[in-house]
Amino acid sequence: MGEGWQLLKIRGIPLRIHPTWFVILFAATVVFEQQYPLSLRGQISPGMVWAVALITALMLFVSVLLHELGHSLVALAQGVQVRSITLFLLGGVASVERECSTAKGALLVAAAGPAVSFVLAIGLLSLSHQAHHVSPVLGEMVNQLGALNLVLALFNLLPGLPLDGGLIVKALVWQVTGSQRRGLEVANACGRLLAYLAIFLGSMLLLRGSGLAGAWLMLLGWFGLGAARNQNQLLKVQKALRELKVKDVAQRRFRVLEASTTLRQLSRLRLDDAPTVTNGVAGSETPNPSAQSGGKTIGGGGVAGGGAEGDGILPTSGSETPDWILVCDRGHWRGLIDDTPLRDLPVQRWDSERIGDHLKPLSSLASIPESAPLWQAVLELEQHPRLLVLSPAGLPSATIERPELGEAVLRRLGLRLPAPLLANARRQSGYPLGLALGPIARGMVGSDGVETSASAAQSSEAAASGKQ
Repeated sequence: MGEGWQLLKIRGIPLRIHPTWFVILFAATVVFEQQYPLSLRGQISPGMVWAVALITALMLFVSVLLHELGHSLVALAQGVQVRSITLFLLGGVASVERECSTAKGALLVAAAGPAVSFVLAIGLLSLSHQAHHVSPVLGEMVNQLGALNLVLALFNLLPGLPLDGGLIVKALVWQVTGSQRRGLEVANACGRLLAYLAIFLGSMLLLRGSGLAGAWLMLLGWFGLGAARNQNQLLKVQKALRELKVKDVAQRRFRVLEASTTLRQLSRLRLDDAPTVTNGVAGSETPNPSAQSGGKTIGGGGVAGGGAEGDGILPTSGSETPDWILVCDRGHWRGLIDDTPLRDLPVQRWDSERIGDHLKPLSSLASIPESAPLWQAVLELEQHPRLLVLSPAGLPSATIERPELGEAVLRRLGLRLPAPLLANARRQSGYPLGLALGPIARGMVGSDGVETSASAAQSSEAAASGKQ
């Protein structure tokens, strides 16, 4: 579903209207116009009936907006950022950046919407009598809105995703079992059952002549089945991010030079060599960095071959991000070199200047252990386009970027993308097909089987401290 048009912001939350909302607004207005003449026969003109029906439909969606605001404000209180609230064909939806990290927080957020609807229903129904004395039209409108808010609250409490009742079931199972994943599986199964039931009942109503009600129930059922499929895909993606390790995905996007290499040689390498990537990921921990890199070590006046046989250099299909150049000195890692010396120093000094005198520390590169799960790499790649992968000894062994990570997740899901799509993802340094892995990984932080962000950061820092 697209974002729609933004109308305003409430507490910093964008309120959007999707084009499909106008369809349901029109349908609701027609339904109210057909209902009102039965109770207001002879009291107002046909034109006024349409006006009252439109106002009632608009106020109904104000109630839906308040329902979603209930979710959103409690989510903000739980430290969860709310991206937007969108009104669309099937009502309203609040988009959040991640789920609550605790079962109690998730329960409070899920229950907030129905609670708002119940409060509105009780308040409106209790005022309908007084409103009727002011004006029969006003009294009928207040009574209608009170009853609809009651239906809205009860409908959303049905125990199946994506309804609030399903989220409540998920939170309760999570609280009892300690497993967020188990809660999602139970709530998703309930939602699938409700969707099939809605489609069956809608079909029966259609056969009996209740066309609008039957079609609406079937539409809700199909929407529920689609949501269940999406949740199943989410579970599969989370499983892949949890089970796959960085070493299963990493490639090599760095070269290794000797510290004695001149800036002139560095310049030639940058000008003459295309960006490269080595085939596979070696786990060697021998003292020779060239063997660990699987690339070429340039030193003195020539090029000495390093790396295992068959682990050669391959082109990177036009990637816009150049390879890193790591530097070693007689078997010890010294740091990395970029193009800064070539820009800052005159050409006349390139033959006498050695790259070993212009190094940056390896710790300046964002890094991750090769044993880390992919969800942790996704979080790090939110801030950096490429990560240095470290062996168990804390030494550079490979690199990881978004394109190969996304490709690995898709392969785990049974999808193999054509080469042009993968090449495009590499050029843009993004995930194939625009995979939104960042929000999924953020939602996994703190859940069962996933360490907290604090402990993840500590493990990353501990690994980085050993690579010098």
